[in-house]
Amino acid sequence: MTTGGSYRVIVRDLVLAARIGVWKREKVVDQRVRINVELLALRAGPLLGDEPRTGRRDRILRYDTVVAGIRKIIAEGHIDLCETLAERIAALCLESKRVKSARVRVEKLDVYPDAASVGAEIERHRPGS
Repeated sequence: MTTGGSYRVIVRDLVLAARIGVWKREKVVDQRVRINVELLALRAGPLLGDEPRTGRRDRILRYDTVVAGIRKIIAEGHIDLCETLAERIAALCLESKRVKSARVRVEKLDVYPDAASVGAEIERHRPGS
């Protein structure tokens, strides 16, 4: 039983406007958030199809699908915490059977003038991985 190993899918420094935060003012104004995602995915092999180098987009985990999913989560409306947004993104990524683990960082960029960002980072694993 060969699975072909694994590879990483990375979305780095995706900056989007989001309604995020627990304060009243944060519920009515968009804030810039920076999102980083790193996924460990099963590489295609005899049990999963062609290897990624064949150019078959349907055989790999596509980062455009990940980005579209993140945009959809944010478009659904206000989120209280960076941790909550990170959890939702990780859950979205783990819906793909190919994803073994997801590391997600969510940072609010404009909270303190003397800090580049504040936020949270989580790492989640598929049970049994």
